[in-house]
Amino acid sequence: MPNMSILTTLKYLTNHPLCTDHKLRTLLRFIGWQITTRIMPYPVIYQFTAKSKLIVQKGMYGATGNLYCGLHEFHDMGFLLHLLRAGDLFVDAGANIGGYTILASADKEANTIAIEPGSSAYTNLMTNVRINDIGSRVHALNIALGATTGVVDFTISLDTTNHVVVENEATDTVKVNMDTLDNILEKQSPILLKIDVEGFETEVLKGAKKTLQNQNLKAIIIELNGLSERYGIENRKNHDALLEYGFMPYSYNPLNKELIKCEALGRSNTIYIRDVDFVKERLNTADKVHLRNQVI
Repeated sequence: MPNMSILTTLKYLTNHPLCTDHKLRTLLRFIGWQITTRIMPYPVIYQFTAKSKLIVQKGMYGATGNLYCGLHEFHDMGFLLHLLRAGDLFVDAGANIGGYTILASADKEANTIAIEPGSSAYTNLMTNVRINDIGSRVHALNIALGATTGVVDFTISLDTTNHVVVENEATDTVKVNMDTLDNILEKQSPILLKIDVEGFETEVLKGAKKTLQNQNLKAIIIELNGLSERYGIENRKNHDALLEYGFMPYSYNPLNKELIKCEALGRSNTIYIRDVDFVKERLNTADKVHLRNQVI
């Protein structure tokens, strides 16, 4: 939850679907964490789901969102937990410290290819992989994804919003190797792809043509919040590209396993589905997932 004011953060927490019946408990957890990190600013190992753990440290905005609420990105994380099965292949493009990777490979026992260009985030990702003992199911790469192979400048001081540098952008950067998703996957076929690359989605999609054409890919969770405009790309271009591959946009409510087709392009994370009958069958027959406050 970067750049949120205290009031905005509290509004987010109390309106979160997993917190509406536990508002006081959530607020106390938030206050407790704020006090604790000032007294003892060390990483803590947090019980993520009944089958997984996550390291949380001051300044890790997504990770602290999980600590406060149970699942920071509730709808998308819930979709992943209900869709995946043991042995499936999940690709986490823009893995950050590994929230989605841990849910996929520790809780659901799926295989994950986790791609994270930021050196600090990648270090934390690997630590989370180790504490969950899932190294055999996670193949992690400290690179960027794009339309071609090469080297790009990448920001290093913006936490969850680190990104491929725009020309003449004044910020601390580091050189990072870049490859295409098609090159990385070769003959592997993921069932679910998550793309969270802070506006660089168009380039990632350009380098994933074979992957997107593969009918084994059933769903994509992608961030479409307008950040692509920093690279001169309209938000709708990525939406239109996915439509051409046969994907349609949906939202998902994990509490009742309801999948709802979106009638308009939003400006947030969106789930795109190609084989909706297959996906619905997976969602409806998914095992219950035990979180801290409840079961979904």
